[in-house]
This record gives sequence, C-alpha cells and structure tokens, in this order.
Amino acid sequence: MEKTSKMQEEKHLTGTLILSVFTAVLGFFQYGYSLGVINAPQRVIEAHYGRVLGIAPIDRSAIDYPDTNGSMFFPDLEELDVGKSTLTLYWSLSVSIFAIGGMISSFTVGWVGDKLGRVKAMLAVNVLSIIGNLLMGLAKFGPSHILIIAGRAITGLYCGLSSGLVPMYVGEISPTALRGALGTLHQLAIVTGILLSQVLGLDFLLGNDDMWPLLLGLSGAAALLQFFLLLLCPESPRYLYIKLGKVEEAKKSLKRLRGDCDPTKEITEMEKEKQEAASEKRVSIRKLFSSSSYRQPVIVALMVQISQQFSGINAVNLLHSTNIFVRAGVDQPVYATIGLGVPNILNEFLQVFLVEKTGRRSLFIAGLIGMLASAVAMTVGLVLLGTFAWMSYMSMVAIFLFVIFFEVGPGPIPWFIVAELFSQGPRPAAIAIAGFCNWTCNFIIGMCFQYIADLCGPYVFTIFAVLLLGFILFAHFKVPETKGKSFEEISAAFRRKRRSAIKGHKAATELEDLRGSEEA
Repeated sequence: MEKTSKMQEEKHLTGTLILSVFTAVLGFFQYGYSLGVINAPQRVIEAHYGRVLGIAPIDRSAIDYPDTNGSMFFPDLEELDVGKSTLTLYWSLSVSIFAIGGMISSFTVGWVGDKLGRVKAMLAVNVLSIIGNLLMGLAKFGPSHILIIAGRAITGLYCGLSSGLVPMYVGEISPTALRGALGTLHQLAIVTGILLSQVLGLDFLLGNDDMWPLLLGLSGAAALLQFFLLLLCPESPRYLYIKLGKVEEAKKSLKRLRGDCDPTKEITEMEKEKQEAASEKRVSIRKLFSSSSYRQPVIVALMVQISQQFSGINAVNLLHSTNIFVRAGVDQPVYATIGLGVPNILNEFLQVFLVEKTGRRSLFIAGLIGMLASAVAMTVGLVLLGTFAWMSYMSMVAIFLFVIFFEVGPGPIPWFIVAELFSQGPRPAAIAIAGFCNWTCNFIIGMCFQYIADLCGPYVFTIFAVLLLGFILFAHFKVPETKGKSFEEISAAFRRKRRSAIKGHKAATELEDLRGSEEA
C-alpha cells in the first residue's frame, strides 16, 4: 500500500509541474539577485554619481568600509561638505528604495492575483521587472542616480508582487505530498540569485567602472525568460475551479500538471474548498483581522515572517560577516563572504528532501534553536576577540552555522506555509499582509541595524538571541504542522483549537462564578 502511494507521488512530479514551478520561482531568483547586486559595485557607482552631479570624489583613504552592504562610515562627518552628503543621500536612497517598492506593492497581491489569475498576473508584473532593469542597464546614458533609483523602485514593486504571487501559485499547483518540497525552492532561488550577484559583482567580472550598468540590469534576462516560459504554464486548477467555477478547464489544467494520476481526490478537495469559499465569499484584509475565525492563522502567518527577518540573518549574512573575516586575518574577505552562499545552496537542495520527511514545524523550530546557539557563540567570540586570537575562528564557524540553520527552516518555510494556512477565500489577502510584514521588517532591519550595532558593539547579537528565544517559544505553542495535510484539514485544525480555547474560557468563567457564589 505504501509502495503504491509512493509510486503515485512520483507520477505527480510531471514535466509540466517541474516547468511551472521552475518558471514561477524565477521571480524569487530576481528578488535574491536584486538584494545582493547593489553591494559590490558601490564604490564605482558612487564615483559615477559624483561625476554626474559635479561632486568631487570622496577620499577613499579617509573612509573605512568594513562591509559590503552599502553602508559608509566616515571618521569625521564634519569634514564632509554638502556635496558629499548629497552623494551619500543618493546612494542610501538607491539601496533602500527597493524595499519601499516591495512594501507598497505587496498590499495589492491579493487583488492582482484574483483579478488576472495566477499566471496572467505573473506575466503582467514581469513588465515591471523588465522596465526597472532596463532603466538601470541604461544608467550611464542619462542621469544615473535618477535612473538607478527609479529602476530599483520599479524592480521593488515587481518583487513585492512576485513574492506573493509565486508562493500562491506554487502552493495551489503542487500535490499535497510534494507541496513542502516544492515550496522550499523559493529560498533556493533567492540564495542562488544573491550568490550569482556577488560573484558577478567582483571587480574583474562586472563590478567595475565599465560594466556595472550591465551588472545591475542583468536580472532583466531572467524576467524575459520567465515571461516567455509562463506562456507554457497552465493556470492554477484551484483558481479555475474555486474562483471562476470553470470545472472543465480546471480538470484540463490538473491533467496537464498530474499526467496519468487520478484527479478525483484533488477535485473532491477543491469542491469542499469551493463550498467553504462560497460561505466566506470575498475575504478582505480588514475581515482577516476582525474575524475570530482567522485570528489564529493570521497571527501565525505574521509571526513566521517577523521571525525570518528579525532573526538577524541579513545582519550576519550581508553586514557583519566581512568584519569578522577581516579580523580573523582572511586575506580576501570578499571571497569568504561569497563563500557563505555555497552552504546556503547545498543546504537548500537538502531541504527539498527533508521538508516532507521531517515536517515544516519541526524544521522551523530546529532552525531557530540552531540560530540561537550560533548567535550566542558569535557574541562570545566577538566579546573575547581581543583577549583570545582563536575566538575569531569561533566567530567564523558561528557565522556559517547561523546561515546554515537559517536555511534549515526559518528561511524557506515562511514563504510557503502562509499559503498552506488559509483556504482559497482568504488566501490572497493573507499572502498580501504577510508579504507586507516581511518587506516592512526587512526595511526596518536595513535602516536600524547599523545604529544598534554602533550602540551595542559586540553584544549586538544578544538582541537577536533574545528574539530567537521568543520565536522558538511561539513556534512550539502556536505553529501547526501542515505536512501532508490538505487545506481543509489545516483549516479544521485551527477551528478545533479555537473551539477548545472558547470552551476553556467558558469553563474558567463558570468556575470563577461558582467560587464567587460560594463566597457570597
């Protein structure tokens, strides 16, 4: 029986399904590339800004660049004139406008996904990516600071929409048995994009004065590829069946995705979900927060996004790592920082197999615990760095472990578990608010971390350790296991928890009333 079930699952992994998932996650590849690409060519782009604006080049010998995340630290700000401050302002805006674009567009994910359908929506928003990358690629032929800021903003708008549409589509076309494994490919695409942007950003490749516009605009090639491949991808059968009521088209789409497998079970699931969606009608973002039936899954959806960004991964992976590598005596710290991407990718390949064997909740908690231990080790290493030279190597090991444990669960799982927590009715709105939460937290970390790091010094990661402890406790008590469960089963589990909580509250109230009457 088990062998037959396993063979059935393998048949589900058809060529059309593989093509559709690969095509969709190209959106996350562009997201990862856009995150990492702005770092390496910072100096050459700033120099070009200076030439365009008529500002004298900044004296590099007076500036300490301890990292590659786009931050600049001046030993004496009073020595800088207004022109150089303007240059810094334009650069900061070039970096941060990407996250602002994502924050704005993430709120429209639900409307766009429902209005156009999943595939047509991804096709339409790809135009934003193509335009944004084209503006950056042509930056040398106009006011470069304006073109790059505009291009980064438009690309951010694309990534905000894509980061919601992609998990929605992949979650809806994946068979239940493979939903988690295929969902982890989002994070694999992100880390691949980041690593490729860091490698291409090396000075002898594209991170130089001649080639940096090509470097910035190169993810437009992935946008074009995704655009044409989407024309070959079937629409989500769940969207066709539940939202549009097109039963025959849904069956055709399901047949393309599943091959010879019997679709009866999935059609039955869709029918149940359709009946539930009909009773729910259209679920708005306001109703998600006001309705008690959605309160628990909404809290879980937001908390997993917060835990992903406030875990400290961006601070470690993109900011503090190069500092530690320098102090450890690494001759070429930029290559060591790039090397962090290698275990990311290898670990993500492992996750594809682990997530359906172990489960989402278990991996999520295990990853958070590992990150907590690594954060403590990193803090100890940084504090004792001046006392014991070998502590620098302890810090390096802690960095690698921190990144690896992030990829175990806190990295990939938040991207697809939100789509699993909600049925068809509230799913678009839920993904929209979860995406907005993720982008907002990303922006907060990017804007605030350096100030906190300057204030706390080597103890900065104790803050993340405390946050990680809180996330572990929340995940243990509140995050459900969704492995192998249909959307209806997951919704039913939340309903049972809510009824149990209501009964417990009533029992406690009755007991208090009884005690009060006895005392009277």
